[in-house]
Amino acid sequence: MLIALDYDKTYTADSALWDSFISQAHSCGHEVVIVTMRNADTELVVDAPVPVIYTNRKAKQSFVNADIWIDDSPHWVFQDAL
Repeated sequence: MLIALDYDKTYTADSALWDSFISQAHSCGHEVVIVTMRNADTELVVDAPVPVIYTNRKAKQSFVNADIWIDDSPHWVFQDAL
């Protein structure tokens, strides 16, 4: 299963919790990616060994075919930022 985890106000809200979640997900055979609408020239701080996907203000779903989305603003998964 592929799990897409938002960065701002999701991962950053409690990175220790999400690092633990990512570790548990990996141990169960799942893949986790961080997906952000930020531009690729921004380096994010992520302690867990996961890929970071930058969408450059575009809808996240067009970059990742995730089975599960975890996002504090789910509308950005499906629509571009203004």
